[in-house]
Amino acid sequence: MPSPTLEPFQPDRLRAHLRPLAAAPRALSAEEQAYQRHYGLDLGSQHAGVRSQLGCFEQGDLRIVVQLWAPEQPKATLLMLHGYYDHMGLYRHLIGWALSMNFAVLACDLPGHGLSAGPRASIDDFAAYQATLQGLFAEAANLNLPQPWHLCGQSTGGAILVDYLLTGTPRPEQGTSILLAPLVRPRAWGLSKLSYHLLSPFKSAIPRRFSENSSDAEFLDFVQHRDPLQPRSLPTAWVGALARWIPRIEAAPRSTQRPLIVQGEADMTVEWRHNLQVLQAKFDQPEVLRLPTARHHLVNESPALRQEYFDFLRERLS
Repeated sequence: MPSPTLEPFQPDRLRAHLRPLAAAPRALSAEEQAYQRHYGLDLGSQHAGVRSQLGCFEQGDLRIVVQLWAPEQPKATLLMLHGYYDHMGLYRHLIGWALSMNFAVLACDLPGHGLSAGPRASIDDFAAYQATLQGLFAEAANLNLPQPWHLCGQSTGGAILVDYLLTGTPRPEQGTSILLAPLVRPRAWGLSKLSYHLLSPFKSAIPRRFSENSSDAEFLDFVQHRDPLQPRSLPTAWVGALARWIPRIEAAPRSTQRPLIVQGEADMTVEWRHNLQVLQAKFDQPEVLRLPTARHHLVNESPALRQEYFDFLRERLS
């Protein structure tokens, strides 16, 4: 990850000045530029002709922050959903790869994450994530982004796409779906569920424990020490929402969709063997790339591992 800027952005000040993304494009403000520099999202310097917009849309009583990167003549669009505790700022490698494919990229911070509103890292029901995805679809339509719209989700972002692919109504613009280390069950789910039932009557949250979910030491240090948008607790409400979501998804009817799945075999965050079994049973012969040494946070794994799965995806999306 990049080093912090000399004048770091102020998240609350940035949120207060955001406007709807679909409004007339304008130059990024100084605060927006500071945000992009802090996370290495000022990608126009690496990809000639790329324009960037930062804005928001309303989801009920929540303001969801959304961001667009667009080449001059994109041939397709990548709609991107981040993982739990994450936000758009951590996804520069994936965004850069998509721009190298001449895709426009549209992404948002999920409710309670990053710059978006809502209780930090919490949600009452996973249906709210589906509402966010529908909001992202609406933004893509309002912006008239080029088709097909490929979908990509990491971890919880992958879970949101799994839910949509299994239970939602396919859109005509929809292209290929990419699931990176998708969540169905987290690791040691039985113990986690027991802990939730014991703790939830007494605690609304427990302190977060940062894990070594990538082999990139600089990324791990950035997340723990230099990222002002990182939540510091695990709300029990989110665990309860997950506990209600898992059996619904595992009982969902089979789909004819054929997503691409990338999974690290050194992943200690999700119960990946179980999850792959579920996904291979739910979808029509999904194509799976297994990376023996990759950990959970695939979008911030080592350059060699990122290159391996980017090459895999490039062959299938070219």
